[in-house]
Amino acid sequence: MKKVITYGTFDLLHYGHINLLKRAKELGDYLIVALSTDKFNLIKGKKCYFSYEERRKLVESIRYVDLVIPENNWEQKINDIKEFKVDIFVMGDDWKGKFDYLKEYCQVIYLSRTPEISTTKIKGELKID
Repeated sequence: MKKVITYGTFDLLHYGHINLLKRAKELGDYLIVALSTDKFNLIKGKKCYFSYEERRKLVESIRYVDLVIPENNWEQKINDIKEFKVDIFVMGDDWKGKFDYLKEYCQVIYLSRTPEISTTKIKGELKID
């Protein structure tokens, strides 16, 4: 079984998120999503519309996702890859090169984003902080 992991906040879930998760799942048999906790988002300077629990329920309901785990800090990625025996780490290409250090542990793939949509764009158009 080939396991894939990705990380994100997934606030204001939209079709760009679904596209990314679908394409990530197509790379393997089992997709793990490490979802940023509210506490971690504060550290990153992000303010979410939905709480961690609400976002977790939304992401868990997506048919491509097999498991949702909390992302509590930047450093946990290596431990997650080892613990869950991950074969492929996937992120959007806006992070290209940032996680190349993980190539020592698994394959690293950067997927292109859906260009016309993002949570930042939605918040900006709706005038949400």
